[in-house]
Amino acid sequence: MSEEVVAAKPSKVEFIKEASRQLRGTLAEEFRDPTSPLCDESEILIKNHGTYQQDDRDLRREKNADGTAKGKQYSFMVRSRIPGGKLTADQLLAELDLCDRFGNGTLRITTRQGLQLHGILKRELKQTIKTINDIQLTTLAACGDVNRNVMCCPAPFKNNPVRTEMQSLAQRLAEHFRPKTTAYFDLWLKDDTGNETNVAETSFAPVEEPIYGTHYLPRKFKIALALPEDNCVDVYTQDLGFLAAVENNRIVGYNALVGGGMGVTPSAKKTFPQLAVPMAFVTPNQAVAVAEAVVKVQRDNGNRSDRKLARLKYLIANWGLPKFKAEVEKYFGGTLPEPRPIEVTGVDDHMGWHEQGDGKWFLGINIENGRIKDEGDLRIKSGLRAILTKYKMPCRLTALQGLILCDINPNARIDIGRLLREFGMKQAHELTLLRRYAIACPAWPTCGLAVTESERALPGILDQMEQELAKLGLDREVISVHMTGCPNGCARPYTPDIGLVGKAAGEKYSVFLGGNVLGTRLAFLFKDMVPKDEITPSLVPVFSQFKSERQAGETFGDFCHRVGKDALDAHAL
Repeated sequence: MSEEVVAAKPSKVEFIKEASRQLRGTLAEEFRDPTSPLCDESEILIKNHGTYQQDDRDLRREKNADGTAKGKQYSFMVRSRIPGGKLTADQLLAELDLCDRFGNGTLRITTRQGLQLHGILKRELKQTIKTINDIQLTTLAACGDVNRNVMCCPAPFKNNPVRTEMQSLAQRLAEHFRPKTTAYFDLWLKDDTGNETNVAETSFAPVEEPIYGTHYLPRKFKIALALPEDNCVDVYTQDLGFLAAVENNRIVGYNALVGGGMGVTPSAKKTFPQLAVPMAFVTPNQAVAVAEAVVKVQRDNGNRSDRKLARLKYLIANWGLPKFKAEVEKYFGGTLPEPRPIEVTGVDDHMGWHEQGDGKWFLGINIENGRIKDEGDLRIKSGLRAILTKYKMPCRLTALQGLILCDINPNARIDIGRLLREFGMKQAHELTLLRRYAIACPAWPTCGLAVTESERALPGILDQMEQELAKLGLDREVISVHMTGCPNGCARPYTPDIGLVGKAAGEKYSVFLGGNVLGTRLAFLFKDMVPKDEITPSLVPVFSQFKSERQAGETFGDFCHRVGKDALDAHAL
């Protein structure tokens, strides 16, 4: 880190964390008032407990009886941290119950294999979080300046010990990086008497945070594990990725990839998206220790003055990879060999029926933008309730916001298919690959950072794209589309074939092309400030050029990357 960064005054957030009594702050006092919004400091701290204070911007237009605007009506988004996306039928059913009991009636699968409840009122937040913990899930560290949910390929192939071993490592990493503060227990899991007497007092007994220290991390941190033949978790977009090396059906080690990140601030030219780069090869037994060393280097050297530059990718850009690796080796306590020549070669969305390898099957169900709800003839929430209540199968969440039902007996397949049809839920073979590989962030109306629609806009855009691709005979192509309502990149929009990023009010977007479904290449800016209704028309000439000029076996993203922006622009004229 440069001397200028070291000498710079820490940001406001750093002072808030330092004075928070290990993430307590004044949260206990403020939650005694069931209606008032949180103060700025508490709004920052509560993220580390897995929840964001939000307001539904659709509701701002509503009027009081006297005709005055109601203004902001605050509620909370509550995110469950679910390593590798593994959960039981009872856990998913309980989350569905919570969305009806306290939320807005919907449950959302995130792009990091977690679950989100929206619309939780302040007076019901404690009961919501306590219930999530009662079902053996947690919201702790699902958000905030800590390690977030650890991602891993969710496919439950039972004849493949490789995937089982990766899931096990994901669980160990998640537990290893769980904050040790007792604030979470005191705030959410004690009864009201405990809160009154133990949380609000000014003195408290701190516990050691051996990884996070007194200030926690400079910014959020993300970890994922992937296979070369199946990068379904977008491992290169993570702060730290583990890309497995497999020999004779066992993992012999991982390439540790460092410095990925999607967030961008358009007004700050110093910010940029970045793919992770291979740092070292580590054995399975070294993975947790190396991860800790990477996190500690970021903890002690990351930018704590400018949060726009606080992610690990900026530290590595500033230092260079050799210096960063040398520092990691100091914290690790030994030298690390150079990474192996491992390349990502495939991606699977895991949708449809698959044999697990133990005589049973799993079924991947595409859930558009991860939103589990009942709307019209499509009753996803009711359909999942019916299936899970009857069969009680374990579940997995995917990084493409889908759901996998596991351990299905062969004689149940026909009945499950019948239930899907009854509730209007399409199976994989009934969907285009375009729709199966598309994801979106929530954006409007609840995300405070959103400048445009995303989740609510993408289905209509996909309808238009499907029509145009079908006209050209390209409807069976795998073309990945990721959409966000702002440049922060929660749905990883800078790596797919087509990235749509909210840019300005009035539903105007930046359109990126030339990434790929493998997640191994950054896209380039094709057009900026494109009105939503002009997105698909602006791409039709590109689709046409792709059909006429593609090389044998070339994907859409590879074609755009090969010919480049200038050639695509020239063809569109």
